[in-house]
Amino acid sequence: MGFNRRVVALDRYRGEIRWQWKAPHGSGLPTILVDGDRLIVSCMGYTWCLDPVTGAMVWHQPLKGLGMGIACLASVRGSSEIPPAAAQAAAAAAAAAAAS
Repeated sequence: MGFNRRVVALDRYRGEIRWQWKAPHGSGLPTILVDGDRLIVSCMGYTWCLDPVTGAMVWHQPLKGLGMGIACLASVRGSSEIPPAAAQAAAAAAAAAAAS
């Protein structure tokens, strides 16, 4: 979910917040694309890649000189399916959270 430069990941079974991330640059609503084991987020001319399981930033691209606006993101992979390794990591994190 994206709100005011923020991305919020919810637990798909309980609706609890798993992690939150706020874009350090840009403004407004972020555009979000799930691309396999990556989450691409764009907010007014800046783009980041996050790990969808943890919310950790993988990379940042300011796209200097390309201007501002609402991004339209696309993937050549054409799928938002999380690969088995990421699914296993998500399941392990959910189990650890449930145990605590």
